[in-house]
Amino acid sequence: MKRFSYLAGIFLLLTAAAWAQDELSLVTFTVLKDHNGKPLRNAAVVLHPVDEKGKQERGGLELKTDADGKTSFDGVPYGKLRIQVLAPGYQTFGEDYSIDNPTKDIVVRMKRPAQQYSIYEDHPDHKPQDKKEDDSKPDDKPKQ
Repeated sequence: MKRFSYLAGIFLLLTAAAWAQDELSLVTFTVLKDHNGKPLRNAAVVLHPVDEKGKQERGGLELKTDADGKTSFDGVPYGKLRIQVLAPGYQTFGEDYSIDNPTKDIVVRMKRPAQQYSIYEDHPDHKPQDKKEDDSKPDDKPKQ
């Protein structure tokens, strides 16, 4: 019984904190594959509040995209929000957004990882620098 009252107290505090915020927003996310524009399912969308100084605050929320690459959260307070999107086989996406409207639609295009550049591989578009030969070689024949 104590555990129930403890959880109920936490729920009431969270609800009161949400109602204390005058303005809340519905934020909708669409995550697409950049190379073909198709939806990316089961991508993790992580929301972090950001303070006035631009520092990420503690806490956060993780959402998963559905088969259409969509997810949403209703009740985001106005202000800065740091969005990170993670999916296996794709580059991690991260950006800060300003939430200042009752609804906000965010579309994220996930890119595949780029190949790393290696000095040990041949690169057809890269020409090695030739050593400049000294054109002022002494002649064997004396000038007359």
